[in-house]
Amino acid sequence: MNIKISNEAAAWYKQELDLKSGDYVQFFARYGGCSTVQKGFSLGVSTEEPMDIGAKTVVDGITFYIEQKDLWYFDNHDLEVEFKAEYGEPVFLYDK
Repeated sequence: MNIKISNEAAAWYKQELDLKSGDYVQFFARYGGCSTVQKGFSLGVSTEEPMDIGAKTVVDGITFYIEQKDLWYFDNHDLEVEFKAEYGEPVFLYDK
């Protein structure tokens, strides 16, 4: 699986989470919410350091990643994170 983060989304995370070059953003499966790929689960975000990276990308010095144990959530989809100005925040898109 691949992770794609738009520059605008990366900038939003950098500002909102007070990130600097070398920091991490983890996407993980969490119980509850809604998603187009897993009923009853949604995507969570954390700034934890990685233990067992399953997929990653680096944008502007920030490593965005998913742990190996959470890859099931994506059901063989790639994760695309884009910034939507009309919402004022990033949105998650899943591409197979």
